[in-house]
Amino acid sequence: MTAMMRVPRTRGAGSGVVLILLGAWGALIPFVGPYFHFAYTPDTAWAWTWGRFFLEIVPGLATALGGLILVISAFRPVAMFGAALAAAGGAWFAVGSLLGPVWTSYATSSAAGGVPPALDPGQPAGGPLHVVAEHLTFFTALGVVIVFVAAVAFGRLAQAHRRAVTAAAGACRTSGARPRAVLSSAACSCKGSR
Repeated sequence: MTAMMRVPRTRGAGSGVVLILLGAWGALIPFVGPYFHFAYTPDTAWAWTWGRFFLEIVPGLATALGGLILVISAFRPVAMFGAALAAAGGAWFAVGSLLGPVWTSYATSSAAGGVPPALDPGQPAGGPLHVVAEHLTFFTALGVVIVFVAAVAFGRLAQAHRRAVTAAAGACRTSGARPRAVLSSAACSCKGSR
């Protein structure tokens, strides 16, 4: 059964590297985007706001950390946690900027019923086409791509490797027990002795 918990590092490494890059993009683009006239307000480079922290830095760090866990872990449950963490970060990228304005609060905003400063993503700068491109690459499309890559990694990790299934079945045979059933993605579990 221990063989089933091990997973080759290559199983999640490619997805992990992509997730690290996507997380870094999501966390850094609000700060370096103004250099290229690609930003949300305040459209000055390296300007700090709580909206950027909660809506871009936190999910970017979660995605990058999940990708790092995928790259370095050889233990299936830990690697699957990394994929789930990255997927959660991607989901927050996709819906956080949309839900932020919905969560209004009288206590934390300057105007009654306004958006709390911690959930305000700011306003996209530029013309109509530019606004759409900024929203997609800062939030929605970025989040969807992250969730997709994390889901692919999670799916690859959920499948038992053929060598692990064969080794587990061999262990059952050598221990004198008979295997119950070997499903396509799960190793046999020994049931009694012969």
